[in-house]
Amino acid sequence: MASSEFQAIVERMRATPPLDPKLSIEELRAGYNAAEWPMPDDTDLTPVDAGGVPGEWVVAAGANPAHRVLHFHGGGYVIGNIATHRDLAAAISHASGCAALIVDYRLAPEDPFPAAVDDGLAAYRWMRANGPTGPAPARSTAIVGDSAGGGLTLATMIAARDAGDPLPSAAVLISPWTDLSLSGASMQTRKTADPRLTHEILEVMASHYLGGHDRRSPLASPMFADLRSLPPLLMQVGDAEIILDDTTRTAQSAREAGVAVTEEVWPEMFHVWHHMWATLPEAQEAVDRLGSFLKQHKPESA
Repeated sequence: MASSEFQAIVERMRATPPLDPKLSIEELRAGYNAAEWPMPDDTDLTPVDAGGVPGEWVVAAGANPAHRVLHFHGGGYVIGNIATHRDLAAAISHASGCAALIVDYRLAPEDPFPAAVDDGLAAYRWMRANGPTGPAPARSTAIVGDSAGGGLTLATMIAARDAGDPLPSAAVLISPWTDLSLSGASMQTRKTADPRLTHEILEVMASHYLGGHDRRSPLASPMFADLRSLPPLLMQVGDAEIILDDTTRTAQSAREAGVAVTEEVWPEMFHVWHHMWATLPEAQEAVDRLGSFLKQHKPESA
């Protein structure tokens, strides 16, 4: 059974209207940016230009700068930024012992697909060659993404693979949005259970991001992509999410392609509950498991 803290948080969520799809992009961003998240102590922040993409190193005290995690924030490809997610990047750095790089990839509708993928690949390439203290090759790399950032994590790795770039040693997908066609059965079966997301707001975000491209384009909806040769994946999703099936179907596709997948469906949890690591026991547990997974999949030589 979920914690008492969880019950209180969900009650507050249900008392707050979900994102209104009729709001302008500016209004959606202003509302999303207004949320304040606590930062863990002993974390250094260093703004950088990550291969032409605005970024920030978020490094926990004691983290090894040669072991690096690229973090792609969520927000449906239209909202979200470094400021809204640096706390989660910090929690990941503390849990994994790696230096985390979070980036402001370009957002739609100003910069629709494939701009985010282009930025993701540029930032990944830059991180491999540069650390928090300057140019230096990484000893190990990983990518973590939440929500749309989870889909972008897969798309970036697919683009890197197809371009002949070395892939990270592991990746973590947190409540990933991998199907912009919104075809999963959970869009209906979890409709009343999900306190955060609605089909209507996802439809608006998908339309802005796709800019007329095919909803099943592999780099936009990587659930439909060829996932062969990707590194080990940890996929964490809440059982109450309307995009639950984005995880379960993508995990199955990855397994069929020969990818090692650790799939975790957390009972009762909502979309990206990890964001509440400071107050929600289940969130801190999920972040800790994420960190353990990344530690486990560092190369032996690292």
